[in-house]
Amino acid sequence: MAGSPPEARAYRTSDDASADVDAALARAAQSGKRVLLVMGADWCHDSRALAGWLATDRFSDLIEREYELVFVDIGMPRGGDRPNLAIARRFGIAELPGSPNVLVLTSDGVLANAESATRWRDAASRTGDEIYEELAALADQPA
Repeated sequence: MAGSPPEARAYRTSDDASADVDAALARAAQSGKRVLLVMGADWCHDSRALAGWLATDRFSDLIEREYELVFVDIGMPRGGDRPNLAIARRFGIAELPGSPNVLVLTSDGVLANAESATRWRDAASRTGDEIYEELAALADQPA
């Protein structure tokens, strides 16, 4: 999976993003999966690239097997419009230095990737293989 990443606009403003996350956690509790909480924005090239990879068949299969996926819009950091930061704080992430951010949560809401959750700002320059391998490893990583 080399080459330019596909791009998708997946970060819709939700009336209640916290409820969307809660619903994903409830689905994960039922299915035994983890939650893949992707916090980004449609204006961000790296966020769109990650969303594009996640929409491909290869990633769809991984997500179907291992994750309940939820996208959350985090707005414009320089414009002061920063909705949904409380969601990151809820899971122990005090600050979102950029976008996107990928939080992998156990079904009981424990953050499994605290060290790497905010290190996705280069998603557009990563290969699909690199992203896939990291998400596959995070599906099994102890919390």
